[in-house]
Amino acid sequence: MSNEPIIRAEKLCCDFGHTTALRELNLTVNRGELFGLVGPDGAGKTTVMRILAGILPPTSGNAWVDGVSVKDSPEQIKEHIAYMPQRFGLYSDLTVMENLIFYADLFRVPKSERARRIDRLFEFSRLGPFQQRYAGALSGGMKQKLALACALIHSPRLLLLDEPTNGVDPVSRRDFWRILNDLLREGISILVSTAYLDEAERTHRVGLMNKGTLIRCGDPRALKTSIRGNFLELVTSHMAQAKEILGNLPEVLDLNLFGEGLHIGLDEDADPRTIRRLLEERGIEVLSLRPIRPTVEDVFLSLMRHEESDA
Repeated sequence: MSNEPIIRAEKLCCDFGHTTALRELNLTVNRGELFGLVGPDGAGKTTVMRILAGILPPTSGNAWVDGVSVKDSPEQIKEHIAYMPQRFGLYSDLTVMENLIFYADLFRVPKSERARRIDRLFEFSRLGPFQQRYAGALSGGMKQKLALACALIHSPRLLLLDEPTNGVDPVSRRDFWRILNDLLREGISILVSTAYLDEAERTHRVGLMNKGTLIRCGDPRALKTSIRGNFLELVTSHMAQAKEILGNLPEVLDLNLFGEGLHIGLDEDADPRTIRRLLEERGIEVLSLRPIRPTVEDVFLSLMRHEESDA
């Protein structure tokens, strides 16, 4: 993987009236890299995507996509990228094939190249058997695959994906990420935003965003080892009471709900056995208490909590 960046943003700011969407964001994405932007709604992920796609001008700062300035030459950027927003413009009354041909026309793909490219897109998306089906009749996952195929029809160098798996079923999410890894092997660089923090585990590097700022950036594995203390997973039928009790202990650094379990971040010097003993003394039945490795979500929630405490 080359260290030459395909995306470089310096002190990128964006204001909407009195609302600040981005605050002096610095970001670098290397060529051949799969970079993830994760964070809650309103963190600024879509604003970053729209600026890098040349759609939205920054209030201040600048960014370069494949060496082209978003401030000086936003139209030139569009020749190098594929941008798939949250609501991609598929035409429900056109078939899968007709949508692809329509986007090939928009991107001025030479007719001599179209058949080869469309066959290749059908191969990795597995949409070939459905090419005569109307887009409006496709499942959510298949619509996302078609949107991605349409975005790729002009063979871009960079793919910008804004929450592409939002609302998609787990099987389709897995298939979509398989396609992204295939694209990486073909040399396409990818910047993907997501609200699913488990998807951050699949990236080369991840940027954690909150309130328009990049609060941490790095390899997901390195981020998980950077968090303080030891982590336990507690399962109990009295989750709310357990969380309230443990939240008052000085040795408990973090408490995060995960499905039916509670992730507990403990100070390194704390004895995990005291957690079980305290809960049982308070009449809380402990169904399971075991050591775990922190997830990227644990890291993100911990960073957000400490950031708010510092503020």
